[in-house]
Order: sequence, then C-alpha cells, then structure tokens
Amino acid sequence: MSPSSAKIPYGGDYNPEQWPQEFWDADHRLFTRAGIDTLTVGVFSWSLTQPAEDTYDFTVLDRVLDRAAAEGRQVCLATGTAALPPWLAKAYPEVNRTDFEGRRHRYGQRHTFCPSSPAYRGLATAMAARLAERYAQHPALLAWHINNEYGGVCYCDLCAGAFRDWLRNKYVSLDALNDAWWTTFWSHRYTSFEEIEPPSALTEHWRGPDRTAFQGITLDYFRFTTDALLGCFLAEKEVIRTRDPVTPVTTNFMGMFRPLDYHRWAPHLDFASWDSYPPLDAPPTWPALAHDLMRGLKDGAPFWLMEQTPSTTACRDVNPLRRPGELRLATFQAIAHGADAALYFQMRASRGACEKYHGAVIGHAGRDDTRVFREVAALGAELETLGDATLGARTPSRTALLFDWDSWWALEISDGPSRLVKYQEVVHAYYRAAREAGADVDVVPHTADLAPYDVVLAPALHMVKGDLAARLEAVAERGGTVLATFLSGRVDEHDRAFLTDVPGPLAPLMGIRIDEWDSRQAEFAQPIPELASAGRLVFEIVQLRGAETVATYGSDFYAGTPAVTRNAFGRGEGWYVATALDQPGVDQVVRRVLSRHDLIGPYADHEGLETAARIAPDGTRLLFLLNHSAQPAGLTAHTIGTDLLSGKKVEAGDPLTLDPLGVAVLRAQ
Repeated sequence: MSPSSAKIPYGGDYNPEQWPQEFWDADHRLFTRAGIDTLTVGVFSWSLTQPAEDTYDFTVLDRVLDRAAAEGRQVCLATGTAALPPWLAKAYPEVNRTDFEGRRHRYGQRHTFCPSSPAYRGLATAMAARLAERYAQHPALLAWHINNEYGGVCYCDLCAGAFRDWLRNKYVSLDALNDAWWTTFWSHRYTSFEEIEPPSALTEHWRGPDRTAFQGITLDYFRFTTDALLGCFLAEKEVIRTRDPVTPVTTNFMGMFRPLDYHRWAPHLDFASWDSYPPLDAPPTWPALAHDLMRGLKDGAPFWLMEQTPSTTACRDVNPLRRPGELRLATFQAIAHGADAALYFQMRASRGACEKYHGAVIGHAGRDDTRVFREVAALGAELETLGDATLGARTPSRTALLFDWDSWWALEISDGPSRLVKYQEVVHAYYRAAREAGADVDVVPHTADLAPYDVVLAPALHMVKGDLAARLEAVAERGGTVLATFLSGRVDEHDRAFLTDVPGPLAPLMGIRIDEWDSRQAEFAQPIPELASAGRLVFEIVQLRGAETVATYGSDFYAGTPAVTRNAFGRGEGWYVATALDQPGVDQVVRRVLSRHDLIGPYADHEGLETAARIAPDGTRLLFLLNHSAQPAGLTAHTIGTDLLSGKKVEAGDPLTLDPLGVAVLRAQ
C-alpha cells in the first residue's frame, strides 16, 4: 500500500519549528516556485510537542500542518521518536544505551534509546497515539513516518534480559542453543539461560565488534537487535493503525546498512523508503544497487527516495559538492530503479548544530537565485511534466541477485579465511557487471520466488539456509543459470560449517569439490590467464566433480587448477568463481552467463550509459537512459518511442544524443 498521489511527490524534510513565522511565509513562496508539494515534518519534534511527561503541546505542529494544507501541500508526518527529549533521559536513565564497552551513556545526540526500555516504548507509543488521534483525518496527511533511520546497539541489563527471552523463544531448549552455538568449544556449555551475556567487549569480543570467539552468539545478537528495534517500530505502528486504518506507514531505511536486516522488516512496512547518501567517489552502480535492494524489499513494488542531498553532505571528513546536473541525474536514476517519490534533506538549512553546513534547497540567506535552488526548481518542473507516467511502474527483470544479511554478518565476523573480504564489495562487483551489460536486476532475499528468473547471481552466499539449495537447483533444472562465488555454501543458519565437501549444499549444482583455500594480502594478484585478469584475497583450490574449467590460476603450486568453472545441470548451468576476480574478470564471466539467455542490452558497449526499464500499470514500457559521463553520448535508438522529458519522438535507428549527465525517458509506442 503506497501513498496515493497524482504525480511523483517532490519535497523533503522541513523543520519550520526552528524558525519564526515570517520565515514560513518566505519558505512556502519558494516551495511554490520550486514545485515542492510534499513535506516531511516532525522528525525531531518530540521535545517540542511533549515538553514534560504530563504535558503535550501541538500548537506549532498544528500550524505546520494547517499551513501545508492551506498551500495545497501534503505531509509525511513523523512520530519524532528518534531523538529523546532531555527530560525523558533524566527521569528514566535506563532509556540511555549502554555501549559495546559497557558504558552507560548520558543524554545527548540522537538514536540513543535502549530498544528494550519499557519507559521508552511506553512514552514513544503514547506520542504516536496522540499524533494519530489528532491528525489522522487532517487534509494534508499523506503518510506516516515512524522514528527515523533506526540503528544502534545496546548492551544494558534490560537488553540482556530481552536477549535471553528472545533466545528462549528461538531455541526453546538449552540443548538446542548449545548445539547451535557449538558451546562445547572453550568450555562454554550453558546450563541456564540466565548465564548468557550479550556478546561485547566485556565478554566474547576483542578488537571491536567484528572479532568474536563465538560467531553463533554474535550472529544471534545482530538478529536480536534487528528484532528489538523492529518491535519499537511495530509498537508505534499498532497504535497508529488503531486510530488510522488507512494512511500508509513507513520508516526511512539506509540502503546497504549492515546493522539491520531489512528483509526482516519489509513485511511490516506499507511501502519501503530510504535515504540515499552514496560513499564518496562511488560508481553509479553503487546507489543503483541500493535502489534495487530497496525495491526488492516489497517484492518489486516502488519505493520512496525519502532523503538525498540537493548539494552536499556535512557528516563526512570531506563533503564534495554535487556538480551541475548531478542532482537531476541522481534523482532520475532513483526513479529509473523504482522510486515513486523524490525528497530531500533538507528544505531549509539549519542555522546551528551539526547540520548547518548540510546541503539544503533553501540556504541561510533564503535566496531563490542560487544554482542549487534553480536546479531543484527545474527538476520540479520536469517532474510536473512527467506526471503520473511512472507511478506504480515495476521492473521487468529476468536476472536476480541474492542479497543476504546473515551471509554479510557471518562472513565479516568470521576468523578466516580473510578479513579483507567485504561482502558489499563482492556483491557490488557482480551487480555492476550485470547492470553495465544492460540487464535489469532484482535484488532479492534468499526466500524469494526464483521462478521468474533466467539468471540468479549468488555472490558470497556464505550461509545457505532452508531449501535455498534445492530452489537454486530448480532454476538450473529448467534451463536457467546460477552463479556462485568463493566463500559460498560454507555454513548453516547457525554459522556452523557443513559436514560435507565445500561448497556444501551448492556442491551438486556446481559440480566441484574444495578441500583447501589460500589467502593473501590485498597487494598480491594471482594471474588468471584465460581472462587476462587477476584474482585477489582468497584462492579456493577446486577439484572438478563433473564441472568443466573456464579459467585457471596462473601461479603457485595450484597453477593450472580451476579458478572459474561451469557445470551442466539439468537444462541449465551452475557457474562457480573461486577467487575475487578484478572487475574486468567479473565482467567477462557475467557477460558469458547473461549472453546465454540473450540478456546483454543493446546499449551495453556505451561507457557511462545506464539503462533501466519500468512497466507502468497499463502495460506501457518506459526505458530510462542515463548518461553518467561528462561527455555527450551518441546513441542509436533501438525502439520507437517518445521522450517524456523533451517530447521528442524517435524511430528505431534514429540517432539519439544525450547531453553530459543527460537523461531520457522513452515511452514505447
């Protein structure tokens, strides 16, 4: 259930409570000029709306929503429960988190609440209930925004008790728990749930959260934290739902955010939304992967781009400015990958505190003649022209990429084979190869229905759970192709090694056996002659058990042994890549897999060009062309269509030029 809108909602986070009334008047005049129709409000207003435990004051929030309605704008209303008011932290010290080193924090910052605190949950849900009672029927209300960017871990006594309860529910018996965690190792066998302590610097860890003596307990604490914070979200959602059964509810995710398994949250959101702040100098496929991950949370349904900066961030050591055209390109990239809203942080720059230099649509001087404001306004006009053409449109992918938080956690807390292997980097390499070859990609959980896909990419699938191996075999049986990589199929859901040949349950599909693996420093490159490429970090020594060799290692005692294999399975194939290939090597392998299913796109050889397709509810096909290059892209149209942004019609075979950082949205005729 997504919010109902006649066009892509356009706007973002607005904090008018920071400003006197005359600023509001100027802001709304500028919003009108920029085509801003949607405001996210109340995100950090708890101390304003509840100045004391027994006092609520909605005077300012009333004026904010009433003014939005009077101006014809819609509101995504936040519950404001991400930042505690000072009185709450003082009256109930247990709401303040205890950190990894065992220190109870005092009041300050945001996102500092203990998710197991009854005081926090009680007061947060009371606030959400009051808001729902007051504003459920407000004409400006478009969606509910619970909390903000959930995250953080607590190790207090309340969380210790909640963790033990969570474990009782999960394992029922201590025998099952001891077996799952393999506690006969190092004399850890528990005889009471009360003996269990959260894994921290004071218990199982050393040198930080990723070094643990017992991966099983740490993995379960990651899962517990996900569920504990989800419980906070659900408590607020429940009280909203009893008072407002129709308005959609969400919370803003953070893309590839390791601490929380968003797949466990996805069923409980009415629509997914997320805040896009890509790493510095990230290639275009990095935010694209995060967009597709967010789209995959709700089985391909469109999501909201809840936040992006219109110009620059402020939280990093270095905060580069978006160059002219980059904001427009990034926004249309999000829309191309399934966004049905384009919102910013922030609408007006804060005068003080840590975000005063964060980019904003309206700067401190309140001008409408800045470059950033002009770009925002021009984009607003384009989205007005686009209308509802993309709303509800889905992506017709035949390629899936499995993304699994459990594998991410288990891989990066493992002692061996290499701490240099980073899950995101491995996944991104294969995603990038597929996207740059012109394939649309669905990023899906391990539980997804794989029947619609011809190709399933499963890079670094370290943990294999449930019936996944059988479902991957079914893909190949019917003629599809499955690709897995090094360090896949190693452990079960409890992070216990499979008592069988590596790659465990994937071995029959891959037709290989692995007894040994080598690991080297990042600077060492193992040549892969057949691909004119190199492998790094981990080198699994593969024995063929039905598979054929595609490429080999070029040096050391295992020179000539397989580095890449292909195995016939049913009417399809299983491919295995036994090392961390450099990007050109990954590109070659992935293109060979995609070409078997005719999935190489017609624009695949245009460097810097990204393509993405969406199918509108009426069946209309929309093709997005995005030029990430600083040079014009000279193309030949491969379809008959009309560019929804320029109005220009093209025939198949016509020349089509995209400006540097240019965009076209072709509606097929």
